[in-house]
Amino acid sequence: MKVLIINGPNLNLLGTREPEIYGTMSMEDCLENLKSEFPSHQIQYYQSNIEGELINKLQEDDFDALIINPGAFTHYSYAIADCLKNIQKPKVEVHISNIYKREEFRQKSVTAANTDAVLSGFGMNGYRLAVLSLK
Repeated sequence: MKVLIINGPNLNLLGTREPEIYGTMSMEDCLENLKSEFPSHQIQYYQSNIEGELINKLQEDDFDALIINPGAFTHYSYAIADCLKNIQKPKVEVHISNIYKREEFRQKSVTAANTDAVLSGFGMNGYRLAVLSLK
């Protein structure tokens, strides 16, 4: 199974960005762990701070399942939401922090309705749990 993990804006700073919220693990370390634990999966990763680039990657349609952390786009990107709506493959939205314990604007996801599941508040382990849910 080819799994595409997509991260949105500022998630390129994982490991150093607000460690009290996002922890100290880098995405590179997370991916290494996932590839080690799930050798039968082809795990691909893409990150961009630019909304249109994320949509272009999603529209390439070169994956069997999707794990997406839209970052701040979660709360207002109807363009990404529309793109997700057209993807007819398993899709899991992941949030490292518990968005429901954060600022009010972060507590709404406009993208979640177009995914099959949402994981929020499990830290970087959320990516692992998302892969497990795809089995």
